[in-house]
Amino acid sequence: MSQNKQQGSIIAIITMFFLYAMISFVTNLAAPIGVIWKNVFADSGSANTIGMLGNAMNFLAYLFMGIPAGKMLTKIGYKKTALVGIATGFVGVLVQFLSGKFDPGVTGFVVYLLGAFISGFAVCMLNTVVNPMLNLLGGGGNRGNQLNMIGGTLNSLSGTLTPMLVGALIGTVTANTKMVDVNLVMYIAMAVFAAAFCILCFIPIQDPEMGKTDSSTVFEFSPWAFRHFTLGVIAIFVYVGVEVGIPGTLNFYISDTANGAFQGMNGIVNAAAIGGFMAGTYWFLMLVGRLCSSFVAAKVSSRTMMLVANGVGMLFLLLAMILGNSSMVHMPVFTGSAFQMVEVPIAAMFLVLCGLCTSIMWTSIFNLSTEGLGKYTAQASGIFMMMVVGGGLWPLVQNFIADNAGYMISYIVPLISMAYMFYYAAFGSKNVNPEIPV
Repeated sequence: MSQNKQQGSIIAIITMFFLYAMISFVTNLAAPIGVIWKNVFADSGSANTIGMLGNAMNFLAYLFMGIPAGKMLTKIGYKKTALVGIATGFVGVLVQFLSGKFDPGVTGFVVYLLGAFISGFAVCMLNTVVNPMLNLLGGGGNRGNQLNMIGGTLNSLSGTLTPMLVGALIGTVTANTKMVDVNLVMYIAMAVFAAAFCILCFIPIQDPEMGKTDSSTVFEFSPWAFRHFTLGVIAIFVYVGVEVGIPGTLNFYISDTANGAFQGMNGIVNAAAIGGFMAGTYWFLMLVGRLCSSFVAAKVSSRTMMLVANGVGMLFLLLAMILGNSSMVHMPVFTGSAFQMVEVPIAAMFLVLCGLCTSIMWTSIFNLSTEGLGKYTAQASGIFMMMVVGGGLWPLVQNFIADNAGYMISYIVPLISMAYMFYYAAFGSKNVNPEIPV
């Protein structure tokens, strides 16, 4: 490899790492801001479901943008697709900011949901860019998985800081807390997008080869012809629901002083800040898991990591559901003004530990599902992005259960999902279609 080409690859890899971080930044704004809307509609009887609607709209956008984003890669390339995604993200955050200018009830909420939906288009496009590009820049296989793990580490770092930052800025959330109370958060988000757009304009990125074909080529097959890809699409759908649903519902559980972790404890005045930090701790453990796995991903197969992670994750979920509020443990929490040890239910500890398990699942599923697809990779990436809608629908189902049966019972949703992913790693990820030309 020539020196110029090697330098170009390094620049492209670093840029993809930065975009990985931006994806988590935008996505993780939804849960802590959802606490505000949950309290605005606290008397509705469906407060948790309403609080998760912003997250649902964010991920619903993937269903509509997944395939178009994949087509954008082949038509305008990686850099332009990323620039369009960043510009769209700025607009989405701007609309969320403007929702605070409307009536703080239904009207403002509808405008906020529109902004979350537009932001979802942005993260879908960015996700479509970073995953296949890092995989291809790494040459596929374990090396491609390793690059995605490193990028995922930065994604988790951003995911760790975002709910902590928003939770700390919001502080105590009451029925009187409105979107205008988090204007500073929106200003920061818009500034990040504007800066990212300007910087990326001056960074040269050369698209990697993806087995491109001319217009005369006739495709007799599609990614759906591969059994391991089809089952992997289902795995990605349920995984994103697990990744988002565990910390999102945990945030509501901790923040809910009426029915949640601190039920009846009137002295907990910064429950929203504590909930945000607990969710941030989950993302921090995802960071730790991805950082550690990036050192071993070149030697340990994605299949092995998936089996171990889902096995341990199911154990943590079962312990959380069984033990619930039966005992309290001390965990380091930022309470809005300083770090201190705070007593939380033992269930919260096990749910936070799930972050170690979910840390490796996205890249492992993506690599297992696209291994051997060749020229179908770009199309497969678009389909994958559609299935990220699971991150909106699955947590919505979980919080509907939380509203009607309790927080701990609702974790049956991620438990079933992890059981399916365990099956996929063990049996469903094998490529049984080697005769299909790639």
